[in-house]
Amino acid sequence: RLIEVWSNVPFIYVIMIVASVITPNLSILIILMVVFGWMGITWYMRTAVYKEVSRDYVLASRTLGASSFRIIFIHILPNTISIVVTFIPFSVAAGITSLTALDYLGFGLPPPTPSWGELLKQGTETFRESPWIVSSVVGCLLAILLMVTFIGESVREAFDPRQLTLYE
Repeated sequence: RLIEVWSNVPFIYVIMIVASVITPNLSILIILMVVFGWMGITWYMRTAVYKEVSRDYVLASRTLGASSFRIIFIHILPNTISIVVTFIPFSVAAGITSLTALDYLGFGLPPPTPSWGELLKQGTETFRESPWIVSSVVGCLLAILLMVTFIGESVREAFDPRQLTLYE
C-alpha cells in the first residue's frame, strides 16, 4: 500500500516545492528522481516473481531441499532480471526528458549551468533569429534517447535467459 500512496504524489509538484525552498543542484534532482522513479518497475517485478515462484522447477528445488536463498538467487532472479534490464533504458530516457523539461520550465539546475532545457528555453525565446538552437537541441535529444533505447535493447537481449543458446 505504500507504493500505491507514494505513486499518487505528483513528481513535478514536489520538484517545484523543493525548487522554491532551495536552489536545486544535480545531486538533489537525481535523488528526487530516484525517490519517485522506483515505483514503476515494482508492479512488473512483483508479477514476474510470483509467476516464477509458481513454476515447476521452483517447486522441484524446494522439494529437493534447496534453501530459500538458493531458490531466490539461482532460480528466480536470473529469470526475472530481464524485466529490470528492459525498464532501465526507459527510466534513463525518462530521466533525461524530465531534467530537460524541468530546466526548460525553470525548476531545474540554476541558470549558469549548461543544460538542454536551458538551451531549449533560449532557443524558443529567440526562435525567429536563431532557429538552429532549437533544432540542434531537439536533434541531440532525439539521438541520445534513441541510442539509450537501442543500447538498452541490446543489453536486454544479452541478459535474457530464454535467448541463450549453446554453441557446439
